[in-house]
Amino acid sequence: MKKFSLSTWLLFLLPSIAGVVLFMTPLPIDGGFQIPIAYFASILSGVLEPIVHWIALVTLLIAAIGSIVFLFIPEKNTFVHNLFKVTPFWTVTRVVGAIFSVLIIFQLGPEAIWNENTGGMLLSPDGLVSFLFTIFLFAGLLLPLLLNFGLLEFFGTMMVKIMRPLFKLPGRSAVDALTSWVGDGTIGVLLTSKQYEEGYYTKKEAAIIGSTFSVVSITFCIVVIEEVGLGNYFVPYYLTVLLCGIVLAFIMPRIYPLASKEDVHIDGRPLNLEAEKFPKNYNAITHGLENALNTANRNRSLWKVVSDGLKNVIDMYIGVAPVVLAFGTIALVLAEYTSVFMILGKPFEPLLMLFGIPEAAAAAQTIVVGFADMFLPSILGASIESEMTRFFIATMSVTQLIYMSEVGGLLLGSKIPVNMKDLIIIFLLRTLISFPIIALVAHLLF
Repeated sequence: MKKFSLSTWLLFLLPSIAGVVLFMTPLPIDGGFQIPIAYFASILSGVLEPIVHWIALVTLLIAAIGSIVFLFIPEKNTFVHNLFKVTPFWTVTRVVGAIFSVLIIFQLGPEAIWNENTGGMLLSPDGLVSFLFTIFLFAGLLLPLLLNFGLLEFFGTMMVKIMRPLFKLPGRSAVDALTSWVGDGTIGVLLTSKQYEEGYYTKKEAAIIGSTFSVVSITFCIVVIEEVGLGNYFVPYYLTVLLCGIVLAFIMPRIYPLASKEDVHIDGRPLNLEAEKFPKNYNAITHGLENALNTANRNRSLWKVVSDGLKNVIDMYIGVAPVVLAFGTIALVLAEYTSVFMILGKPFEPLLMLFGIPEAAAAAQTIVVGFADMFLPSILGASIESEMTRFFIATMSVTQLIYMSEVGGLLLGSKIPVNMKDLIIIFLLRTLISFPIIALVAHLLF
């Protein structure tokens, strides 16, 4: 291994350690455990609560107007062009998001759109979109700590022997998974999207990681199990979630639609597995360290790190927030005001009965409603008498993973190559594969 200066070692170690602490280390805060980045975001969210929905409104209007204007401007490879020059479909999505934001904040038009259980839930001062604006600020500015100073190269080289054969993924994806697991699935999607755009993942790898490894955080899992009144079952519940997650992570990359994605990078380069092999006289640690230190050495410009962070924030605000609001509101309106999800859930009723889950009719509608929002199944299932059924619903809602009010909307808003059809199929496949595992555990527990 070649020698590096002390300053290069410090440039690798200090930002990387700071990134691990901020994004991946749950600390005892306010009687529970939170990662610092989420805690800072919640503090800022509280401070900005009176105005954050107005900030969101202005941003969504800028996204819509900018996208309409740039439809008629010739394409250039600049940051602003890449921000606003999107396809007509995404332009319409941004316009819909902007219209919804006006209707919700001023409570205009049909109540179904701005009701506190639909758009109002997303864009209230303490709603999801409002919170995303604060988490995006911290995550965007501080993501370079994980991305720019060698942490991913170091862990990625060491984990490649596990991630590639098991999950068909590069080793660095282990950091994305860990960030989601202890931190937040939204940060996992953003981390994956940035690495895909920078050429580290192929289309297939980015789609697999974004839809399989951007798991629900431990903190939110606690909220879900408490909602259904089974907080004392948290340990078996979370172990079941992990078991399903590992089984799904093994199966999903090997079947349609993820298996059919192209194994080429965003710039058209094919996957090169040779690049993951260790050179002669190197092992996983020495090769990982050298890769990490080379990366740190290339990122000595503070201005570049800061500007990368600011671009991340703006990109998330303009690209992601309108999609989450547009698709999230539509999905929640369908869940709240129509029987669409109840009808779609009917085919699961015989399956629930087959696996001996009590109150199958009531449980069936909660299975598909999870596509709209991950928390809805637990809210609907909280009134069900059977503890077994409530356990089943809480576990299923987390393992389904693809919900439009957050992860699904973020995936569609990112450059990760998945579309609505992919997300629906992935959601249904995850549901069907998890079904027997969760049912078996539920019968063992109750």
